[in-house]
Amino acid sequence: MTDRPFLRRCVAGDLDTFADEAWGRQAVLSRADDLAKDGDTDAASGYGDLFSLDAVDDLLARRGLRTPFLRVAKQGTVVDSKHFTGDGGVGAEVTDQVRDDRIAGLFADGHTVVLQGVHRTWDPVARLATGLNADLGHPVQVNAYITPPSSTGFSAHYDVHDVFVLQIAGTKRWHVHAPVHPDPLRNQPWNDHAAAVREQAAGEPLLDEVLQPGDALYLPRGFLHSATAQGEISAHLTVGIHVLTRHAVLETLLAGLADDPELRASLPLGVDVADPASLAPHVEAVARRAAEYFGRPLDADRTSRRLRGRVWNGNRPESLLPLRQAAAIAALDADTVVQPRLGLRHRVLPDAGSGKITLDLPDRSLELPAAAATPLTTLLAGGPVRIGDVGEDEAGDAIVVARRLMKEGVLVTPDAVTGADHRDGGTTDT
Repeated sequence: MTDRPFLRRCVAGDLDTFADEAWGRQAVLSRADDLAKDGDTDAASGYGDLFSLDAVDDLLARRGLRTPFLRVAKQGTVVDSKHFTGDGGVGAEVTDQVRDDRIAGLFADGHTVVLQGVHRTWDPVARLATGLNADLGHPVQVNAYITPPSSTGFSAHYDVHDVFVLQIAGTKRWHVHAPVHPDPLRNQPWNDHAAAVREQAAGEPLLDEVLQPGDALYLPRGFLHSATAQGEISAHLTVGIHVLTRHAVLETLLAGLADDPELRASLPLGVDVADPASLAPHVEAVARRAAEYFGRPLDADRTSRRLRGRVWNGNRPESLLPLRQAAAIAALDADTVVQPRLGLRHRVLPDAGSGKITLDLPDRSLELPAAAATPLTTLLAGGPVRIGDVGEDEAGDAIVVARRLMKEGVLVTPDAVTGADHRDGGTTDT
């Protein structure tokens, strides 16, 4: 397995073994010391560079958070947001802004605070999500759970996505049980199997472990889990991996059937879909057309384009600083250093005789002259590069291509992105 620095922060030991034996199959606990050893970092620092209790206070008190960026729960019961939101005051008359004083009262009363979508509100976590999206090939979201001492926010349940739990502060005891419904899809939540979940959770757990700061726990979707804070405030990040499945491939293939006029036709007026006999001829007609569709060669390129959109658009690339980026574009010369924007997925399609090459991006495609191919190779290679060192077929090509890509937000200068000291190169799909 090639170097995957963001996954390395979540999994100790051999990453090939994790990919082959644990991914989607087994719960895996990685202790801070082992993660530090494998990642050559200080175990004492844990995940302090990503998040902290001070970060929680900052988000709750100063960032003007609104629902649904916050959820509050106790013993599995979610609190209505009207109990902790209100008007933002003059000039910010938005009625669903978080009230810090009410959150303090609820937390003191034993409620867990869930900061949802922290990958959109806290920059170091955003970089982690962007990097994991590239390392894993699946979209990623991150929530933060802050639990008062000796409290439980949610009863035993399963998630419909894989998770990495990264313990930030305090300690939390986790009970993990085997699935009652393996590999659930997103429309198969745990409460569809509530009785089975309760019965399974009452038995012997697969794991009964206390997570310390810097520890990580991987749970495939479907694994039952519950957690209780120990004698102090506990905070952890839950990294949700919205895995693509073979069912998703099937859904993408079926989308091609929308091109069939016969399948787009309306069912007869007055049809009784509750009557199997009335519905049968339509079921047979659909099955016949689907069999014909799957019986001929399928367009793998079209399927790939449709499916990759779910990954490429799943996480936003790193944030750039608009004024610094604009200033860098204006001052662009041979001494300017540029680099690909972390997490911006792309694919270069070579010239097919049209005199143009295509740069596919998550939300659009750019056409560039065939002469751009030489500088493009170096500019998108992944590392910082000085414009004057970029190969070109004609003098000035490198600056022209770099300026276009900077205006499109594909290239950035090192000081035009947030948290540039933590970045780890760009992401290319070929």
